[in-house]
Amino acid sequence: MQLFYNAKLDHSAKQFVFPPDESKHIARVLRKSEGDIVHITNGKGYLFEAEILEPDQKRCKARIISQTKSIPRRYKLHMVVAPTKMNDRYEWFLEKATEIGVDEITPIICDHSERKTIKLERMERVLQSAMKQSLQTFLPKLNPPISCQEFLESDASIGFRFIAHCQNGEKMELKRKVIADNDVTILIGPEGDFSKKEIDTSKEKGYIPVSLGRNRLRTETAAIVACTTVAIINN
Repeated sequence: MQLFYNAKLDHSAKQFVFPPDESKHIARVLRKSEGDIVHITNGKGYLFEAEILEPDQKRCKARIISQTKSIPRRYKLHMVVAPTKMNDRYEWFLEKATEIGVDEITPIICDHSERKTIKLERMERVLQSAMKQSLQTFLPKLNPPISCQEFLESDASIGFRFIAHCQNGEKMELKRKVIADNDVTILIGPEGDFSKKEIDTSKEKGYIPVSLGRNRLRTETAAIVACTTVAIINN
């Protein structure tokens, strides 16, 4: 099944016109004809089955013939991850986290961050592509970047709060702290790790220091290990 995405579709939709790029893909690449079936999601849990009415390369029209609503997971995962020095590494994290299962992602700018800016529009496209490739109907929410201090002072976290850092001190393994069917927020720092001030503030705000294993991990690897740990505990 090839999955298409359009955020504007809702349960009341009867017909749908694909944008030019997808129209061209359907007509020229997939060679769809009148009467063929395609599938579309709005990223909000709905899967629409549609019949091609006009396989035009510029304005492909389809008729919605059925729809189903997916059941959300019984937990939510909010990954709060510092941007990596190389953009492609952060995009890799976004792609794999979407495939594994994540509900919300917030890039945080930390005291030791080497990268202070990110391209949200490009990252949104990565999330959409990963959602379609893995045939999911829920698109993770990508928040604008925020400073670590601002995030810690906000009420944006959900459920159990964890921070994974490399400094010495008492830490429990994440896999021993995650409880199935409970919401989780996990903070992952930049290549230079969180500063002592950030770690101290996180503890004051109720974040529990956790370990992701014996090895020292890159930012994006640590984030994927954390996502996978939560997914395994819940499955």
